[in-house]
Amino acid sequence: MSAPAGVARAGGLLLPRTLTDPGPARAVLVAADPQLWLVDTSAYRAHAARHAPGTLDSQELVRAAEFALAADRDSYVCAHVALRRLLGAYLGLAPREVTVERAPCAHCDEPHGRPVLPGGALHFSLSHCTGISLLAFADTPVGVDVEELVRPETIAETADVLHPREAAELALLPAGERSSAFTRVWTRKEAYLKGLGVGLSEDPAADYVGSGPVPARMAGWSLSDVRVPEGHCAALALCRSPAP
Repeated sequence: MSAPAGVARAGGLLLPRTLTDPGPARAVLVAADPQLWLVDTSAYRAHAARHAPGTLDSQELVRAAEFALAADRDSYVCAHVALRRLLGAYLGLAPREVTVERAPCAHCDEPHGRPVLPGGALHFSLSHCTGISLLAFADTPVGVDVEELVRPETIAETADVLHPREAAELALLPAGERSSAFTRVWTRKEAYLKGLGVGLSEDPAADYVGSGPVPARMAGWSLSDVRVPEGHCAALALCRSPAP
C-alpha cells in the first residue's frame, strides 16, 4: 500500500513527527495529507503536568484524577494536553477554547461515539499506551492505534479477534515472529474500526487487514503501518472518500 500523499515513509513505515515542548503555535493541514505526531511521555510529562490545569476541560481533569497508577495518569495527561495543543494550532484557537464533542453512536445514535469537532472541518484520532501516544489529523475520517507488543501467551487467548485468513497466516509463522505479527494485525484493525467510528463494538474478526509487512487493501480506505519505538506497533487508517 502506497503512503498517503505527502507523508514521509521509511522502510515501508509512515514517519510521525515528534511533538516537542510545548508544540507548534500554528500548524497547517494540506488536503489529502494526514499528519502524524508522536508524544514521548517521559519527555513531555513535565510540560503536560504544568499546563494541564489551563489546557484540559473539566471532564478531562476529572478523568485524569481517576487513574490509580501514575504511569497511566501521565500517559493520559500527556496525550490529551498534546491533542488540545495540536488542535488549537490547526484551528487557530487557544487549546482550552477547542470544543470536542461526541459523535452519535453508530448503533444507537446516542452522543457517546468517537470524539469529533463541531462541523467536522478537521478529523483526528488519538491512541496511547504506556510511554507513548500517537495522534493523527486529516481532512477525512482517520484512525490510529499504537500498542505494546502482545506477549506470546496472550495470543492464543485472543485468537477469536482474527479473521480466519489472518489466523492461518500467523499459524505458519515461526513462534518468535508471531508476537510482532499479531500486534501488527491488531493495530491495523483498531485503526480501521476507529476510523469508521465504530471501535470494538464491531467484530474485529470480520475484516481482513493482513498480517504481513504490507497491509491488505480496504475498499475506500488506506491502511499504513507507522514507525514507533521498539517494542510497539502502530497503524493509520485514512478514508479515501470525502467526509459526509
